Amino acid sequence: MISRREMLAGTVAGGLAVFTRRATAVAASASQPATPVRFDVPPRACDCHTHVFGDPARFPFVPGRSYTPESASVDELRALHRALHTSRVVVVQPSVYGTDNACTLDAIKQLGEGARGVAVIDEMTSESTLDEMHRAGVRGIRLNLETSGVTDPAAARQRFQWAIARIRGRNWHVQIYTRLTVIEGIKDLIMESAVPVVFDHFGGAQASLGVQQTGFATLVSLVGSGRVYVKLSAPYRSSHQAPDYSDLAPLARALATANPARLLWGTDWPHPDSSQVAGRRATDIAPLLHIDDGWQFNQFAFWVADGNQRQRILVENPEQLYGF
Repeated sequence: MISRREMLAGTVAGGLAVFTRRATAVAASASQPATPVRFDVPPRACDCHTHVFGDPARFPFVPGRSYTPESASVDELRALHRALHTSRVVVVQPSVYGTDNACTLDAIKQLGEGARGVAVIDEMTSESTLDEMHRAGVRGIRLNLETSGVTDPAAARQRFQWAIARIRGRNWHVQIYTRLTVIEGIKDLIMESAVPVVFDHFGGAQASLGVQQTGFATLVSLVGSGRVYVKLSAPYRSSHQAPDYSDLAPLARALATANPARLLWGTDWPHPDSSQVAGRRATDIAPLLHIDDGWQFNQFAFWVADGNQRQRILVENPEQLYGF
């Protein structure tokens, strides 16, 4: 078990700039771990939430995007996972590419058999295209509700029902980036879902509101029922207490206690900044957030102290969901 003393020592050794923004977008590169991993990572561990942003000349962004990220390459992603001692990865289609999954599919191809993907589709996506994506390693589709501003549960219900209908009969899942109020509003549909459901980034729970916040008990109950997976990912999106995000511990442990067989872990590398910043247009470069993923991975080990549970979350659950 990793101790808090070791965590703090790692911060000093790795530097205190855990959550800073680059001053410019010129010659920038995606962040790499500054803190060494301080626990035994099991073989075949999987980072279940990453993105790749390729050369815009080859992989153009959609005109209606909400932000414009810096590039983050497959080689940089490989370097990240060498440092974290993980050998499997899931590449998730980011909103800036819309339903053009070419960059994500290219990344999966480059990464090989240890990679899987989650795509974004629409009404124009054919069944033959879904078949091709499955052969390429895609195992789910994503509803990026939060980034697209869909916070009305009624609208979310329609999107969710459409997604379930599109992939019914496939060995795929629906991954949703949303907030607890939306989860509360669609919980009945989740319980009836014919396919697995995955929620990004702690299901949108906010650490400052604690385990009593509206909707969190529903999320815990859904995890306990085995009807959903939740990604313990991107803690900086749920907590403002950098660098250790200590207020997230009760939420992470509540989810792990409910059902470790329905938890996943992910970095959210290369940490795109999709927030609305005054004076920054959607077409302006939004510098990638500079996150110490070594520190974040150690924090996961602090939340989940039991080695068997870590094995379940890092290895067995991804094997089951993504078909490694």
